[in-house]
Amino acid sequence: MLSINMADVMNVINSIKSYLIAIGVIIAVAIVIMIAVMKLKKSTKKLVRGTALVAMLTGIVVCVNMILTGPMSTMLDLVSGKGTISKATSDEATTLAQDIAREGIVLLENEGNTLPVASGSKLNVFGWASTNPILGGAGSGALNEAYATIDLLQSLKSAGIETNEELTKFYTDYKADRPVVGMWNQDWTLPEPNVSLYTDSLISNAKAYSDTAMIVISRSGGEGADLPANMPAVVDGSFQDGTTYTAGVYDDTLNEGNDWDAGDHYLQLTNREEEMIDLVCANFDKVILVYNGANAFELGFVEDHPQIKSVLWAAGMGHVGMQALGEIVTGEVNPSGKTIDTYVYNMKETPWWNNFGDFNYANMDEFAYISTNFMTGAESRADVSFINYVEGIYVGYKFYETAAVEGLINYDEMVQYPFGYGLSYTTFEQTMGDITEADGNITFDVTVTNTGAVAGKDVVEVYYNPPYENGGIEKATANLVEFAKTSKLEPGASETITISFAVEDMASYDYQNAKAYVLDAGDYEISINKDSHNVIDSKTYSVGTTVTYDGSNKRASDKVTVTNAFDYANGGLEYLSRADGFANYAKATAAPASYDMPADAKATFYNISNYLTPEVTAADEDANAAAVTTGAATSLTLKDLRGVAKDDAKWDELLNSMSLDDMNALISLGGYQTNSVESIGKVRTNDCDGPASINNNFTGVGSLGFPVGVTIAATFNKDLAYSFGDYIGKMANEMDVSGWYAPAMNIHRTAFAGRNFEYYSEDGVLSGKIASEATKGSWANGVYAYVKHFALNDQEGNRCDMLCTWTNEQAMREIYLKPFEISVKNVEMTAVMSSFNYIGNRWAGGSSSLLKTVLRDEWGFNGFVLTDYFGVYGYMSSDQAIRNGTDCMLVNYPTATNNVQFRDTNGAQQAMREATKNILYTVVNSRAYAPENLKEGMASWKVLMIVLDVVFGALMVCLMAVFCKNFKKNREKEAAAETAQQ
Repeated sequence: MLSINMADVMNVINSIKSYLIAIGVIIAVAIVIMIAVMKLKKSTKKLVRGTALVAMLTGIVVCVNMILTGPMSTMLDLVSGKGTISKATSDEATTLAQDIAREGIVLLENEGNTLPVASGSKLNVFGWASTNPILGGAGSGALNEAYATIDLLQSLKSAGIETNEELTKFYTDYKADRPVVGMWNQDWTLPEPNVSLYTDSLISNAKAYSDTAMIVISRSGGEGADLPANMPAVVDGSFQDGTTYTAGVYDDTLNEGNDWDAGDHYLQLTNREEEMIDLVCANFDKVILVYNGANAFELGFVEDHPQIKSVLWAAGMGHVGMQALGEIVTGEVNPSGKTIDTYVYNMKETPWWNNFGDFNYANMDEFAYISTNFMTGAESRADVSFINYVEGIYVGYKFYETAAVEGLINYDEMVQYPFGYGLSYTTFEQTMGDITEADGNITFDVTVTNTGAVAGKDVVEVYYNPPYENGGIEKATANLVEFAKTSKLEPGASETITISFAVEDMASYDYQNAKAYVLDAGDYEISINKDSHNVIDSKTYSVGTTVTYDGSNKRASDKVTVTNAFDYANGGLEYLSRADGFANYAKATAAPASYDMPADAKATFYNISNYLTPEVTAADEDANAAAVTTGAATSLTLKDLRGVAKDDAKWDELLNSMSLDDMNALISLGGYQTNSVESIGKVRTNDCDGPASINNNFTGVGSLGFPVGVTIAATFNKDLAYSFGDYIGKMANEMDVSGWYAPAMNIHRTAFAGRNFEYYSEDGVLSGKIASEATKGSWANGVYAYVKHFALNDQEGNRCDMLCTWTNEQAMREIYLKPFEISVKNVEMTAVMSSFNYIGNRWAGGSSSLLKTVLRDEWGFNGFVLTDYFGVYGYMSSDQAIRNGTDCMLVNYPTATNNVQFRDTNGAQQAMREATKNILYTVVNSRAYAPENLKEGMASWKVLMIVLDVVFGALMVCLMAVFCKNFKKNREKEAAAETAQQ
C-alpha cells in the first residue's frame, strides 16, 4: 500500500486554510466581545458572553460543516468506504499466487542436473539476502502489511530441506532488517558481511553440514526512483537521477571495506558479494545461485565460477509465492518460466546506456517550476528535462539479434541469456506444421512432446523475420508475434497447439515515406524458437506485392487508417539504423550533444505558466463546436442507461440535464474514485491501487499480493494472467471497488527503471498479451482496469519534471504503444491512466494525438482516461487535459488547476460534456451499477454529520434558552436590588 505523503497532507491543509482562518477569526471576535463587556451589568454581561459563546460554537460548526462537505468531502467518502475480502476468496487467491510463482521462476543454468535437490537434504544458504528476500516493490506496488509472508528459508523448509541455522543466525545477527527502498526516499545499502567475519569454524561447520551451497543475491526497486547507475556517487551524495532521486543514500560504513569501485552500478555485484561468492566457491563444488530481483542483472560472474552449477531467477514473489522456490529446488515442481528481458554481460555496452537518466534543458529557465515546502518554507526547483530514445525500434532482443546478424556485435560475447530463455528438468521436442492463410490470418499447428523423464510444461514462442532492404524501413530480425503454453505433459505425452495471428501483425510502420503501416513484398521467415536467438523450425510466408495500409486500405484491426500523428515528438534526432550494418551506431547512441530544446519545439511548449489563458485554451478546442444544453428537464437517471449504446439519444438527454458544475465535479475529483453527481443519480465509486494486488489506501483493506508483474509475464501463460485479473476483480467486488489502477505495461527500455518489477517486459507483444488477459479477467467481474501509464513512462527519474521524451513514430507504434494497443483492441471495456511525462514537447495527459487520434479514433477506445497522480508539478491542468482527450483528474482535494477554469466557449463546454460522458459510460456499465451492487442514498458520514448537527442545534437552542432564562432571573435580581437601594 502507498504510505502517507506529507506533501499531500500539506496540500489538504492548504485547501482548508481559509476555513481555518475563519475559525480563528470567529474565536478571536468572540474573545474580544467577551472582554469588551466586562463593565456591563452582570446580567447583560452573562447574556452577551453566552450569546457570543453560542455564536462562536455555531460559527465553528458551520465552518467545519463547510470543510467536511467541501474540500474534505471526497476524502471522507474514501475513508468511510466499506468492504472486506472473504476468507474463501483469499484462500483461492493464495493458491493462484503460488501457481503463478511455480511457472514464473526461471531456471537459467543446471549443469550436471544439480537441481533438483532431494527433499530431506541439507543445504547451506549463503548471502545476507537469504534472510530478507525482495517480495514486492515500492510505491503503488507495495505489499499490504495485513498478510503474512513466506520467505525464502521458509519455502525451503516447507519443501523438506534443512538449512544451516548457524549461517542464518550469522546473517540476522549482522543485520536484522533490510534498508528500505521506498517511494519517497531510498536507502540502497546492501548488507553483506565482509569475508573476514566468516570464522574458520563457521565454514568448516558448513562443509560438514552439507556439500551443497545456495547463494542468494537480491536487488530492490520501486516507484519514485530508478536504480542507480553510479554507486560511488550515491555513496558520496553526488549522484543525481532527476529531482525525484534526491533522497537516495548508501551507507558504505555498514559493511567493512568499500562496497563499490569507480564506475560500478547497482545491477552488478558489490565487492562484498564478490568476495562472499569467491569464499563459497572455494569451499563448495556444488553451488546454486538464486537471483532475487526484478531487473536484469549482470550474471557474467557465473561463468567465472565453475562451482556454480545451477542458477534460478526468482523476482518478487508477493506474500506467498516464494513457496514455489522450495518446490522447484526439490523437483516437486518442474520450472517452466522464461526470461522477459535479455541478460547482457555488460550494461555499459547497450545502445541506451548514454541516453538514460537525468538530462535538464539549459534554455528553459522561464518554464522552471518552483515549489515551496509548506512546513519548512524551503524552495525546490523542477527544470524541464528530456530523454532521447535514440535506439528507435532496436529495444532489447530486437537490437541484439539484429546487430548480431549485421555483424555489429559478437552475440555470444554480448548476450548471456536471450529473451524467452528458460530451462526445464525435462526435455521437449517441438514440430511445426505447415502454415495456411485464410481471412488475413496465418495459422499452423505446433506439436510439443515431452521427450524426457519428468512431467513438465513448455512454451511455444513464435517469431517472424521480415524481408529487409538496406536503407529501407527499419526492421528487426526477430519479432515475437505469438506464444502459448502447454498443459502439464507427462513423459512421452504430446500436445498440439494451434497458432494463429494476423498477417498485418508483421507490417512495419514507415514514418518517413509512406507514413503508414507497410507489409513489404518478400519472404517472411516464421519460426518456432527456444528463445529469441535459437530457432527450432521455420516456414516461409511470401508476400508477392507490397501492401501499404493507407487511404481506404486500413488494417482490419483499426477503426480508421493510421498515419503519422507524432511528427512533433521526433526531436530531429539521429536514430539508430540498421543501414550498412548499423553504420551510425556510435553517432546515434552517443550522449546528447545539446542541452537546448530546439526553437520550434520551445515555441509550442506549454506548462501552467503559459497554457492557462483564453487564447491558448481556445486553440485546443473545436472552433465549430455547437452550443451545449445544460439544466434541461429529464426523468432519466444514470442507472437507466446501463447497457445503452454510447451513441443512443438517451445519453444526450441525460447530459443535457447536467450543469457545468456537475460536469466539473466529476472531472476534477477523480482520485481513487469517480465522484457522485446527485442531479443524475450518479453514485460515488471506489478505485484502488496495486499492480499485483488491490489495496484501498484509505480504509486499509487490501488483498493478498500476487507475484510482481515480471513474474506473471515470465510464466508465458495467458490463462494464469487471466486468472490473476479474474481474482483481482473478485476481490475488488468484495471490497466494493469498481476500478483497478493496473495493469502497468510500460517497456523495459533499460534494466535500471525503478518500476520494471511491475512492468512486464522489454517486448510489447508479451506485455500486451499478458496485460490484456489480466484486464479481461478483471472486467469479467465488472471491474475496469486502468491500463497504465499511457505512454512512454519508461523511467522514474524526472518523471514529474516535465520530462520531454523524444522518439520516432515507428518506435512509438511498434514498441511503446503496442501493449496498450493489444489491450484496448481485445478487451470490451477498460479505462486508461495517462503518464506524467511529456511526449516530445507535449504533456501526455494533454496530447490529443495520443488520447484522441490514436486511442479513440484508431483503436476504438470507449472508456475514460484518468491522469496519473494530479500533483500539478507545474504543468498539469484539467483545462489542457479535457481539451485533448483526458477525462478525469487523479486527485481527491482541490488544487490550483484541477477545476476547469476556462469554460465559457462552446468548445470548452463540449470538451467537458465529452469527458463527462466517457466517465459515466464506463461506470454505469461496471459492477457499480449492477443491481445487486448499486447503493444509492447519502453517504454514512453525511447522515452522521446531519444527526450531530441536529443534536448540536438543539443543544445550542437549549443553551440559549438557559442563558435567556438566567438573564431574566439576574435582571429581576438586579432590579430588586436597585429598588431596595432606593
